[in-house]
Amino acid sequence: MDMKTTAPGSRIVPAGDAALAAAKDALGAAEIVAIPTETVYGLAADATNGEAVARIFAAKRRPSFNPLICHVTGIDMAESFAAFDPLSRRLAEAFWPGALTLVLPLKPGHAIHPLVTAGLDTVAVRAPKGFGAELIATLGRPLAAPSANRSGKISATTARAVADSLGEAAPLVIDGGPTPVGVESTIVKVEDGAIFLLRPGGVAAEAIEAAAGMPLRRAEANAAIQAPGMLASHYAPAARMRLNAGHVAPGEALLAFGLERIAGAETAKAVLVLSEAGDLVEAAAKLFDYMGRLDATGAECIAVEQIPATGLGEAINDRLARAAAPRTIGTGEDA
Repeated sequence: MDMKTTAPGSRIVPAGDAALAAAKDALGAAEIVAIPTETVYGLAADATNGEAVARIFAAKRRPSFNPLICHVTGIDMAESFAAFDPLSRRLAEAFWPGALTLVLPLKPGHAIHPLVTAGLDTVAVRAPKGFGAELIATLGRPLAAPSANRSGKISATTARAVADSLGEAAPLVIDGGPTPVGVESTIVKVEDGAIFLLRPGGVAAEAIEAAAGMPLRRAEANAAIQAPGMLASHYAPAARMRLNAGHVAPGEALLAFGLERIAGAETAKAVLVLSEAGDLVEAAAKLFDYMGRLDATGAECIAVEQIPATGLGEAINDRLARAAAPRTIGTGEDA
């Protein structure tokens, strides 16, 4: 098996049949494995095994009150532990496999470990694409998989970023290349016939509204935690973040968007442009990688140009706002 050694005790294995077999063996032994998904890299464990799930929380230093997403092959596997209402089923049929997570009621007698749900009577469920889907099908059980990085830090969109963030806490990292979506999944919950947007993400709100035939409702800023991504501070680099900047201050790095630069851009410690063409899909795919690169320059602050809030821009602005929020307890995200 081809392998690249990174931090002590960690290894990166290219995605393929050998990696699939190694990941299945590790998961069967209650170990954790960092895997590529279409959104961000996930730190996966058997969602039915409490010992394995506990290793996720330990590796990420994640608070146990923050629930995880269960990743499944599709509706059939999800129905073994979660109940679908007609509207949630319609959304699953429209967007699975893909970057949409549904919060659903748990069924009596389910096998999902309570650490996954943080003791709630609901569970967040998603059907991913690619290697993750193959691995779940091979294992035959759902995987709990938050993003593969230290809690509260920038989500990993490459295998190298996983290894740099987690080191020996991620003994096996499967390299599927850069993740194509680049931000975590959108999370919604159907309640009393309405659809609540709990976290913007890789599926634009407008697409969900079109499939559902109704507008989404936004969760209140101080709403109780029902799913990952609902705490104020996430995705944080070491540098401070200054959003919707109109100029670059001395010593700042610049995260830019579009063709035109703000005043003082030429003095920035470093400049990275999410998309010169103003393409929000391209910008989302590059967001976490570019935040990490600018952070690595040692700048004390990263100025961020204004980014439209439509389409995937809603998810981008959500991640930036949480990265810029006052730093409190570490949280971490789910794929």
